[in-house]
Amino acid sequence: MDAIAGWPDALDYGVAGAALEGEDRSGDLAVFTPTSAGGLACLIDGLGHGAPAADAAEAAAEVIRDYAEAAPQELLDRCHEALKETRGVVMTLAWFDTEARELQWTGVGNVDARLWHPSEGGRHDVALVFGGVVGYQVPRVRPSTLTLAAGDLLVMVTDGIDPGFAAALDGGGPAQAVAERVFAAHGKGTDDALVVVVRYLPG
Repeated sequence: MDAIAGWPDALDYGVAGAALEGEDRSGDLAVFTPTSAGGLACLIDGLGHGAPAADAAEAAAEVIRDYAEAAPQELLDRCHEALKETRGVVMTLAWFDTEARELQWTGVGNVDARLWHPSEGGRHDVALVFGGVVGYQVPRVRPSTLTLAAGDLLVMVTDGIDPGFAAALDGGGPAQAVAERVFAAHGKGTDDALVVVVRYLPG
């Protein structure tokens, strides 16, 4: 991926994915935007596939970039308002505070997000996501906050990736290499698919 202006050096990131075969555009989209505390990483899945799904995902991404400093519920509500005339999306959002060494995350719908802790023998946390579709019915969310340790690995995948992807994390490497490995080994090929990886590497 191209470098993102203002993105923290402490957050190594990578993305891998593809549109469903036969489609020109993917409805799965990653957004990385710097914030005053660190950075916001988001994985968006437009419902269905093809151009209508991609249009919905891109509309959500525009709102996220414009309002990255907003509180989680406000940001989701703004996305919801912007997407009412679209198919809608599901998404997971992760805010990194690099100074406080914290991750705050939440999600709506079936975007799987997990935070691995290699320093703790591979223990991982799973994001609490809430039922709904942004653009159709947005829920009240309760973001969770986690403490980050050096080397912690955030992995977010859309439903085009088989949920048994943990084995592909073995071997480490840069975030981009991890994302490509997960996609190559666990992409279903029956839907748009996307993997987002962020590794916390302070100092």
